[in-house]
Amino acid sequence: MVEFSWLALLLLVPLIYVMLGVFDVQRASYGATAATRAAGRAFIIVPAGLSEDDARSRAFEAARMAMKDQGMELSADQLKITCNPACLEPGSTVTVELDAEVPLPLIPDALGGERPAIHISASHTESYGEYREAKGNG
Repeated sequence: MVEFSWLALLLLVPLIYVMLGVFDVQRASYGATAATRAAGRAFIIVPAGLSEDDARSRAFEAARMAMKDQGMELSADQLKITCNPACLEPGSTVTVELDAEVPLPLIPDALGGERPAIHISASHTESYGEYREAKGNG
C-alpha cells in the first residue's frame, strides 16, 4: 500500500502538470484561431465611408474580444493585418496573423529570467469579393 501511494504521487503530479499546460495551450490556440477569424470578418464588413484605419481598429477590437473570451489579453503588436493588393477594394484579400506566447503554468517569476513559454500562431484570410463596391475613404 505504501509503495502504491508513493508511485501514485510520483506519477500523478507530473501528469496533472502536463495536463494543465496542455489545457492552457489549447485554450490559447482556440482563442487565436477565433480571434483571427473575427478580425478578418470585422475588417471586411466595415460600413461604407469608414477608412482603412477604422477597419483596422474594428478588427483589433473583434480579435481582443475573442481572446478575452478565452481569458487572454491581446496587444496590438501580436496582431498583423495585411491586404493584397489593396484594402477594401474589390477582388482583394485580407490576411490576419496572430502570434502569442503561452507561459507554462505554475512557474513563478521569482526564478529570474523569462518564464518558459510555448509559441502559438494563427492565420486567417478573408476575401473582399470581386463584385463588391469599394469602401473606405483612404
